[in-house]
Amino acid sequence: MRKLSIAIALAAGLGVGSLAAVQAALPKPPAKSDAEKAAEAEKAAAAKAKDAEMLNKAYDKVVANYKKNKGMADAKATEKPAAATTSGKK
Repeated sequence: MRKLSIAIALAAGLGVGSLAAVQAALPKPPAKSDAEKAAEAEKAAAAKAKDAEMLNKAYDKVVANYKKNKGMADAKATEKPAAATTSGKK
């Protein structure tokens, strides 16, 4: 019986301890200075410009592939010859 009460006490202690650890608040990070904010904004703008450039290159590649393979074939080569018209007389 004594071992059971020791095990229960240890389990309860571990439960309370883990609950306290989960509820502990971390300290807030230090506030950023204006220079850090400006550097971060500049870095984000450069990344956005690079992404836009890469997207435009991908669009150009897709358009070139489309034109090359099926989209912009010679208009004369794909035209069907006009069927002879009949005047309605037999």
